[in-house]
Amino acid sequence: MYVVGTAGHVDHGKSALVRALTNIDPDRLREEKERGLTIDLGFAWLALPSGRDISIVDVPGHERFIKNMLAGAGGVDLALLVVAADEGPMPQTREHLAILDLLDVPAGVVAITKCDLAEEEYVDLVEEEVAETLLGSRLEDAPIIRTSATTGEGLGDLVATLDAALDATPPKRDLGRPRLPIDRAFTIRGFGAVVTGTLLDGSLEVGQEVEIQPGGLRGRIRGLQRHGGKVERLAPGTRAAVNVSGIRTEQLHRGMVLAARDVLSPAYALDVRLKATDLLSHPLAHDAGVTFLSATAESEAKVRFLDRDELAAGETGWAQLVLESPVAVLPRDSCIVRTPNETVAGGPIAAVNPRRHRRNLLPTLEALDRQLEGSTAERLADLLAAAPLPRATIGPALGLEPGDAEAAATELLEAGRALEHGPLLAGRPWLDTARSRLTEAVGEDLAGHPLRPSVPREQLRSRLGLEPQLFDLVVAESVAAGALVERPGGGLHPPGYAVALTAAQREQADAFVEAVRAGGASPPTESLPPSDLLAYLAGEGLVEDTGSGVVFEVGVYAGLVDRIREHIEGNGSVSLAEVRDLFGTSRKYAQALLEHLDATHVTRRTGDVRVLRSPLEARR
Repeated sequence: MYVVGTAGHVDHGKSALVRALTNIDPDRLREEKERGLTIDLGFAWLALPSGRDISIVDVPGHERFIKNMLAGAGGVDLALLVVAADEGPMPQTREHLAILDLLDVPAGVVAITKCDLAEEEYVDLVEEEVAETLLGSRLEDAPIIRTSATTGEGLGDLVATLDAALDATPPKRDLGRPRLPIDRAFTIRGFGAVVTGTLLDGSLEVGQEVEIQPGGLRGRIRGLQRHGGKVERLAPGTRAAVNVSGIRTEQLHRGMVLAARDVLSPAYALDVRLKATDLLSHPLAHDAGVTFLSATAESEAKVRFLDRDELAAGETGWAQLVLESPVAVLPRDSCIVRTPNETVAGGPIAAVNPRRHRRNLLPTLEALDRQLEGSTAERLADLLAAAPLPRATIGPALGLEPGDAEAAATELLEAGRALEHGPLLAGRPWLDTARSRLTEAVGEDLAGHPLRPSVPREQLRSRLGLEPQLFDLVVAESVAAGALVERPGGGLHPPGYAVALTAAQREQADAFVEAVRAGGASPPTESLPPSDLLAYLAGEGLVEDTGSGVVFEVGVYAGLVDRIREHIEGNGSVSLAEVRDLFGTSRKYAQALLEHLDATHVTRRTGDVRVLRSPLEARR
């Protein structure tokens, strides 16, 4: 599926040409019909001789509606530049041509319209001027077709030329991250909210869960339409209408993006390689205010140049755009920046929500260059240097097809620059940094608590702020490298580390262990040792601390647990009173013991009694 977008100066006959080609009037607003002027985007479709269907986006040519033109130019496969034979190239012709270059539109065809209104010799001159205007642009070698929407002159040639141009235009790729920038949102009675746009980077299906960003609205696709007909599935590159349930129309507006779940997040800052147009009247200065536009999204922004103090006409430079309001874009999307009166610059986005960079820092500029010009493996290596990724998400994250993503991952793995941990792929730089942080955290904790035999895993995970899966990876690599040792209970300590008690601490510990052993099921609860010494004794397996002020000698505790198991197995359950009587102890000790057995998943409370947990429950 391909999308053709018109471009050209106001009143050069774009809408009339679309109407003549498709028999569909793209001017849908009453004001447009009354004024004979396209204000907002119009849409039509056409079947070409090859059998392929194309969508046509008709954009306004007036300078006051240039933002609407930009909304229609996003996602276009082929530009149809329209120049009137009775006027020739005009200011908006040149501005639209510059925009097509900045948006990296792959190819184009030029239609000279209104040829019935000019002498042939004059049209010859216009065609020469058009060819000169195209020099240095992406449309420099574009075919030029003379047409008239009134007489039908050249329409057949134009259709054939569009068809031939699309033969050499690659179709939209399915990158597994479908998103549809919304250019219209409205309500259809009985169906609810409907949005329209051009689908990029993936497919959508009826029943699929979707998310709207910015805003995080979630809903489900109730219906899909393409070219006025219902379909069950949309392929990338399709102009479509999407009926969404679970979201109200008043929550939606142009600039939002409908996408599969977790594809997009709000962007507040962007690293962009900006190229200034040759039409720029004054250099764009560092910290200047501009309007950012990408597809249908728009936000006021501040330009922070990273490699210069200003950007003059025709120059290219790196900038970080700080946005006033969030947008939903991805790396390698194209954007435009404008001042109130002119299109200033544009180019590809290299990074979304980057940290603030120091200016004129060569490693930063080289890393940004790699994200746009580097090999897929180098781009992946830079991405993994920031954080590990599930291997299945590499393609969507980098905008790669599955085969290219797999090849990049394999290259890094074979070179030892990344490793796999279950579904995760981690870069060596990230892993080395994380291992160093973990080792330091263990050392700092043990230095502050010298009687601890090790540091609990969960405490370390929380301190490092890592998800469980990532933490497990860092621990596994640290242990495999010999930087840390993991105790059977899950605590971590450096190799060769052992707690050394002072003579006084050893005397106190021995006396306490002997006292609780002698106390049996009713150990003394007065004069407990300091918490760090008690933790040491528990970590060494000498005592069992219930956490409620009652501590049992470990051998005594094991015997108590065995007798409770036997009682439950013989009687089906045990009550607190039965435990009290079973061991000839008080309620305080029986309750502490049973609550500890519940907490350690030996028993489960059911009403006023305890039963044994099943092996499956115990594992949980």
